[in-house]
Formats: sequence, C-alpha cells, structure tokens
Amino acid sequence: MKSPLNIEIDKDSGFCFGVTRAINKAEEELANNDTLYCLGDIVHNGEECERLSNLGLRTVDHTDLSRLSDVKMLLRAHGEPPSTYEEAAAHHIELLDATCPVVLNLQKRIKRDYDNDPMHTKQIVIYGKNGHAEVVGLVGQTEGKAIVIENLEDAKRLDFSRDILLYSQTTKSLEGFREIVRYISEHIRDGAVFEYYDTICRQVANRMPNIRSFAQCHDLILFVCGKKSSNGKVLYNECLSVNPRTHIIGSPSEIDYQWFEGVSSVGICGATSTPKWLMEACKAEIEEKLHID
Repeated sequence: MKSPLNIEIDKDSGFCFGVTRAINKAEEELANNDTLYCLGDIVHNGEECERLSNLGLRTVDHTDLSRLSDVKMLLRAHGEPPSTYEEAAAHHIELLDATCPVVLNLQKRIKRDYDNDPMHTKQIVIYGKNGHAEVVGLVGQTEGKAIVIENLEDAKRLDFSRDILLYSQTTKSLEGFREIVRYISEHIRDGAVFEYYDTICRQVANRMPNIRSFAQCHDLILFVCGKKSSNGKVLYNECLSVNPRTHIIGSPSEIDYQWFEGVSSVGICGATSTPKWLMEACKAEIEEKLHID
C-alpha cells in the first residue's frame, strides 16, 4: 500500500564545486594508487571521509609533514598558506593541489595587495572564522599580518584612521559582509581609504535563500551534515528559523521516527560538505522503515 508521505531531496544541496573537484582528484589518483595522503579532512563530513578512507585516502595534519617524505599529498579545496608548500618541498612531498579556484584567486589577490604595500601601512582585513582552514591560508599570504574579524563587533575595533582593505572568506554570508562594509564606510576617517572586495562564492551564498524556501515547503526537515561543518551549522539554523520541525542528523541511523507523527511531507537537505549519496541513503532508509513503495 502506498504511503501518503512525500519525501523530497533538495536539488540545490550537496557538494559545492570546489569540494566536488577535490574529491574527483582524490578518486582519480586512488584509482591508480593504493594510498594518497590528504592534509586535513578532505571535507567536513565523517561518512564521506570514511568512504574515501576505504579507497586508500589517509588523512594527516600539519604536524605529520616533518615525518613524511617521497609521498603524494592532496591539498583540499580550502587552500593552504605558502609555508605548507615550502615544508612539502623540503620533505620531497609531491602535492596534488585541489585548492578551489575561487579561493586560489582570493589568495593571489591578497598576496598581490600585501606585496604592493612594502611598508604595510594598510590594514588587510579578512571577514572570516578564526582558525578556519581557508582563513589560515589567506592570512598566510600576508606573513600572518592580516586582521581576521568574525563579526561587526570585531570590525568596530579596527583603526579607522588607517587605510583598510577588506576581503571575505568565500563561504561567509553576504548579509554579514554588507553590514560590515556599511559600518566601516560610515566610520572611516578623512584621509584614510577604505576598499572592499566581495569575494564570497555565489554558489555557496545562494544556498541561504534557496534552503530557506525549501524548508518552508515541508512539514519536517532532515538536515544532513557532519559535526565539523561550519557551513552546515549556518544552513541548519536557517532552516530552523523558518521550520521549527528541523532536525540535524549525521547519518540515516540518527533518524527518529517519532518526528514523523502527523507529517505528510519530508524535506532532506544538507551543507556544501554533504554528499548527495548520503541524503539519498536517508531517503531510502525512511522508505524502507515506513514501507513506502
């Protein structure tokens, strides 16, 4: 007997271009070799990392660089600071660079602006999350001198009597960036110059309004996401703000069928680090448990 329950997977959820490209590079390499090292989790999703681990991907961190030599290593989409390339070369580590092209262009722009100001009179400011892999790579282009601001309160502590060059981590919210731009524009002192560069990836930024609309269309939302994904936390909260029956899960085993009481439609969505196959596995699990034909 057919169930009246409608289950839809959000067509806009899933890996962004940069993550897809990095995973494709890893899979191509592992098709010809038993082992490939990756500097940090290739994606902030434990299920996908486990799948790639079974293919031979070995995740290491920066402290492991000094003990490795004559191996091949993937640099994930987030990008790396110049020091990583230097250390890899010193230990004869062959790099397979999967830095997202959007991130790479941002790194080059920041480095160019930093190098063109040899006296470093300008404040290079990055709107992003302190310690995030992408931000570490961006700050590295300035020999560690860039200022990282996470929110408007941080921006208020800048020196408005000096020139400011503002950039953004590619995955930050457009709304937050524009708020900071407005504040600095209003407070920059006479004689100081404020320049800003909207370097936010539109593929990621557009997820916000799209996922909000998707969440409003269903009685129940299952947001599939790894615990380490900062993008996932933002998008999950966006879903929750318009649909209080939103639940975050890491895998099909975490689905609680008590959530389904009185529900006629279920939406399944996820972060830019959530693989499509995992969302599909959640849908298949529900159909099996509820005997949906």
